[in-house]
Amino acid sequence: MTASIPQTPPPLWRVYLIFLVPMILSNILQGLSGTLNGIYIGQMLGTHALAAVAGMFPIVFFFISLVIGLGAGASVLVGQAWGAREPGKVRQITGAALALGALIGLVAAVLGAVFAREAMQALGTPPDVLEDALRYARVMMLMMPVLLVFILFTQLLRGVSDTVSPLMALAISTSLGLLLTPAFIRGWLGLPQLGILSAAVAGFISTLAALAFLAVRLRRLGHVMAPDRHLLAAFRLDRAVLAKVLRIGLPTGVQMVVISVSELVILTLVNRHGSEATAAYGAVTQVVNYVQFPALSIAITASILAAQAIGAGANERLGRILKTGLWLNVAITGGLVLLGYALSRVFLGLFLTQENVLAQAEHFLHIMLWSILIFGFQAVIGGLMRASGVVLVPTLITIFCIIVVQTGVAWALDARMGLPGIWLGFPVAYLVMLGLQTAYYHGVWRHKEIRRLV
Repeated sequence: MTASIPQTPPPLWRVYLIFLVPMILSNILQGLSGTLNGIYIGQMLGTHALAAVAGMFPIVFFFISLVIGLGAGASVLVGQAWGAREPGKVRQITGAALALGALIGLVAAVLGAVFAREAMQALGTPPDVLEDALRYARVMMLMMPVLLVFILFTQLLRGVSDTVSPLMALAISTSLGLLLTPAFIRGWLGLPQLGILSAAVAGFISTLAALAFLAVRLRRLGHVMAPDRHLLAAFRLDRAVLAKVLRIGLPTGVQMVVISVSELVILTLVNRHGSEATAAYGAVTQVVNYVQFPALSIAITASILAAQAIGAGANERLGRILKTGLWLNVAITGGLVLLGYALSRVFLGLFLTQENVLAQAEHFLHIMLWSILIFGFQAVIGGLMRASGVVLVPTLITIFCIIVVQTGVAWALDARMGLPGIWLGFPVAYLVMLGLQTAYYHGVWRHKEIRRLV
């Protein structure tokens, strides 16, 4: 008889990368849709149109943030149920979470249709772009039910280690957006010329197509989350399941909403400096998003791997999951920060054509870009703690740093330094956040008993 050779498990960094690479690509594709829209609008319709679109971003981000927070809570539960090999619980959690996401989307659509003008005026949207911003805002809010369900579905799929299906769906969505947005702007192929509405309409069509693709693919694979009779039976507001989802997801959702509210405050401060400053803000936000994607993806990966380890009763792996996530943040996020500094003018030039606005945006980017590395460190630590169901104190730390530190510093320094002072609020907040999250992790969390939640 030949003795069997025990297989050595792959190193943790390789497990991370197998999970992480499709997720990073997915996040890039998700952001690419907005980036391409920004490029098309800025280059084909001008800075005025770009400022109108940028003014809508924080409102859309508000609702997306809420769903992402809830998805983070649901994906922890999905990860623990998957680690414990309980597919029935995976479907139950998925159905309840998707039902809640659809409800939030419907509420967003109604509020957006009724109160769009009041919201844009409250943000201090420059008068010369207000009407265009309103038209764009109403269409974007009407597509919220479809968009939020799609975002939530891709999050939940990652809870069962499926990062390929979201990547393929996002590739379809982005490709269609790449084709449809300029087609609607120019009226190619007999399509109507929609102007500033082109990006929103193209996004709605491409998101529907991506959802349809996911449904077909998952059914063909016999996937645990396939939209079959089992998942449809679970598509309801199950109080018992949602209580657990909200226990983790609601603080995270509140945290994301607070971040979006702080963006509203920051945008309001920026808007006071005119439409050129608003356009520069929109361009810098686009570039920063791409540097943040890997940092956020690493944190999500750490959270899901930790949730699966807890579900499988392998708590001894948690320390190694954290260390690996921190080192990957140094290598990947740090590398992108350096690239962002080296090619800042090239990247920002994709969105901006006026030299004075471009120079202004480059200065702002240089002020805060390095702090994304700090942001990544605290995100990994917070993701690991969230996987165990510990979210309240880490969330309160984040809320304190965003509301008190970031907006406070931005407001105070705006009065002294003008626009550069607003951007300084970001690195100051991230540094304080990292210090407090690290202190709580070492002083409290490491001494807690870690148990399954499902």
